[in-house]
Amino acid sequence: MEGLQEVSGLKNNLDLQQYSFINQLCYEEALHWYPKYFPYLVVIHTLIFMVCTSFWFKFPGTSSKIEHFTSILGKCFDSPWTTRALSEVSGENRKGHSTGRATATMEAGAGLGKAGEGEKGKVAAEPEKVVSEPPVVTLLDKKEGEQAKALFEKVRKFRVHVEEGDILYTMYIRQMVLKVCKFFAILVYNLIYVEKISFVVTCTVETSRFTGYASFCCNHTKAHLFSKLAFCYISFVCVYGITCLYTLYWLFHRPLKEYSFRSVREDTGMGDIPDVKNDFAFMLHLIDQYDPLYSKRFAVFLSEVSESRLKQLNLNHEWTPEKLRQKLQRNSKGQLELALCMLPGLPDTVFELSEVEALRLEAIGDITFPPALSQLVHLQELSLLHSPARLPFSSQIFLRDRLKVIRIKCEELREVPLWVFGLRGLEELHLEGLFPPELARAATLESLRELKQLKVLSLRSNAGKVPASVTDVASHLQRLSLHNDGARLLALNSLKKLAVLRELELVACGLERIPHAVFSLGALQELDLKDNHLRSIEEILSFQHCRKLVTLRLWHNQIAYVPEHVRKLRVLEQLYLSHNKLEALPTQLGMCSGLRLLDVSHNGLRSLPPELGLLQNLQHLALSYNALEALPDEIFFCCKLRTLLLGYNHLSHLSPQVGALRALSRLELKGNRLEALPEELGNCGGLKKVGLLVEDTLYEGLPAEIREKMEEE
Repeated sequence: MEGLQEVSGLKNNLDLQQYSFINQLCYEEALHWYPKYFPYLVVIHTLIFMVCTSFWFKFPGTSSKIEHFTSILGKCFDSPWTTRALSEVSGENRKGHSTGRATATMEAGAGLGKAGEGEKGKVAAEPEKVVSEPPVVTLLDKKEGEQAKALFEKVRKFRVHVEEGDILYTMYIRQMVLKVCKFFAILVYNLIYVEKISFVVTCTVETSRFTGYASFCCNHTKAHLFSKLAFCYISFVCVYGITCLYTLYWLFHRPLKEYSFRSVREDTGMGDIPDVKNDFAFMLHLIDQYDPLYSKRFAVFLSEVSESRLKQLNLNHEWTPEKLRQKLQRNSKGQLELALCMLPGLPDTVFELSEVEALRLEAIGDITFPPALSQLVHLQELSLLHSPARLPFSSQIFLRDRLKVIRIKCEELREVPLWVFGLRGLEELHLEGLFPPELARAATLESLRELKQLKVLSLRSNAGKVPASVTDVASHLQRLSLHNDGARLLALNSLKKLAVLRELELVACGLERIPHAVFSLGALQELDLKDNHLRSIEEILSFQHCRKLVTLRLWHNQIAYVPEHVRKLRVLEQLYLSHNKLEALPTQLGMCSGLRLLDVSHNGLRSLPPELGLLQNLQHLALSYNALEALPDEIFFCCKLRTLLLGYNHLSHLSPQVGALRALSRLELKGNRLEALPEELGNCGGLKKVGLLVEDTLYEGLPAEIREKMEEE
């Protein structure tokens, strides 16, 4: 600043330093603060706007989400799987919309093909003939499939993490509100104080006695420049402020914490794409302001249908027909069986193995059998173990008369697919699962009326009674197995209607007595009451009404004695009494002349009745794990005996009469107190070394010629 107007007074001819001093004094005291600090205010406000704009890009809680989102978004956009998925859906939609009338469609290639493709295609159709070109589908190699699989996992985890909160949305609103408030503050005070920028500044300084002047008229040399800059600055701030106001309006005029993919679902046909919320929704709204195509391609990785298609593709890459054929084996029935366990899905290549007769699927989630199932023309047995399966109607028709055996294992029986009960050619049905607690007592099972050929029914559950629907197959059911895992089976009256039943298993059903309903089964041949709580079997006399009963299994119970009227069971051929609490056997057991097998192992027997020698048809006698100290010689009168198990008793001597058992091929003597083996073992022509289970020292004690004879092939 410098003085312009000359005033009257004392002239002292002030030098340059005095003018400079007065100039600085006027600048500090007389110049308004607005023109004085205007440049600094502009810089400070600009910095504040920059901080407000970029803060969420630097704050760890938000920047990590933004960076992760942009990274995933770019990979999803460029993934070959996105192009393939959208192309397949596009082709399906075109095919679905095709009718018998002439149609002409034009499609843009943006987003459905490679970048840069803009070819237009037309599909023309005559009224009598529809021509539809399949979409161009790129083939994915194994590496691209694995990359897409990893993307699905990343998107799933990212969605779970980001949808939990709304820190991005909240911070964006706060910084936008701060910028709008800042805009109004800047606009108001600039409009008020911009007139303070003046070229001429009047200054009063008390220096008259030294200089002769008290009033000075100074000029602000940059006032003109600052004035122009101030109006430019206000203009730019207004433009920026209007932008912020529009953004604020955009933030509040519709909910940005919710994002709907409805239009994408309609365009692509992927009806399972879920809507998202919170920060995930907000970021998708932001990306839509740039290009909605990004959200559309990103949505492919939110679709479970798309993911299942990718899994199927990867499965087909991994499980080729050649690899599957290496897993084919013969099962116990001699059928060619393919067993697959713990796979993410069912490979389509399975249906290329037309020679498969039995298919076993375990721990494979959400199986949907395709129409290609009809290629398995030899399939007779299907096992679904913790593998829920859906069967289209066309495949149901194919399996309805072909499938003979099906095994279903699931957590609850209500998960059993309904199509199972419509397989009218089914001969064996094996179900394993629990009834819900509220339905266990009723034990309601789907109707079995359609199963006209059913001969075997196996049910492992916690039923409170025999399911009433069992009577639907009473006229042809031959084998019924109920395994209750210890839950008590109370109502058994339905069994009386099973007139042609041949085999009955009531395993772990909490039974304390033999059910009376069993005695009404005139065709019964085999009865198994394993793992119950039987203490007394006095009802055994009633088995004489079951004139065809040949096998009775009462093992793994708490039976303390066998009643004398066991003698009435003259036709009985196999009697299992192992794992009970028997301490003695009745002499009348020797009157069961038809017995071929007697198993009383794992009891507390101390002696045997000599009358057992009357069992001339006995071929298998199991006495292991008892407390026998000696055997009656009459035992060796059972000349047809082939298997004699005496292991882990207290025997100190083996009678030389064992040589009378010429048909003996298996003899167990381990775990006793024997000091030597009788030489008469050499007379047992069918006994070889492999069939003689005894300590090595006892075997070596036999004469060399006997050992050589036993070791002969």
